[in-house]
Amino acid sequence: MIILGIDPGSITTGYAFVEKSDGKVRVLEYGVLHAPASHAVEDRLLHIVTDLEALLERYRPDALAMEGVFFAKNAKSALVLGHVRGAVLVACCKRGMTFSEYPPKAVKQAVTGDGSASKEQVANLVFARLGIEPSDLPLDASDALAIAWTHANPSPLSAVLGSRAKRASARKKASAAEWRALVEKMGGTLP
Repeated sequence: MIILGIDPGSITTGYAFVEKSDGKVRVLEYGVLHAPASHAVEDRLLHIVTDLEALLERYRPDALAMEGVFFAKNAKSALVLGHVRGAVLVACCKRGMTFSEYPPKAVKQAVTGDGSASKEQVANLVFARLGIEPSDLPLDASDALAIAWTHANPSPLSAVLGSRAKRASARKKASAAEWRALVEKMGGTLP
């Protein structure tokens, strides 16, 4: 299974492709997608997604693991980040990839054992866990590695948090099917 880890950002988006096979995780590639801050938001989104799509074609991942939404002090920044998350999610869902998201604390807990670890601690431990040399790349890249590693090696808590969206979707589908059956049982039809 090939997993894409994403640490979304409107200027620098971290990405990591890892392969999990026979219980082992191997790094295929990781880095950052950089969109110039001087460009308009829509141009930055296009730049990020275009670069990401080229990587998706090369690695053909099965799963997308992304850092979950967190509360931001600046509403405009949070909105732009939501645009990036949505654009990445659409590009990946168009390819049939599964999707899981992990709150930052859950990733830190999974990688370091401490949900309040610093980004530097996460970077050092994820490099050690994956058996690779630390890089000079921005911390967004090591965060993406940590997210992909968390997905590949879920702790019980991370597994629960990562599959929350899947369970909600399944409940929604079950509810729709239940309503449809009830309406048909009463002699009606739904479009």
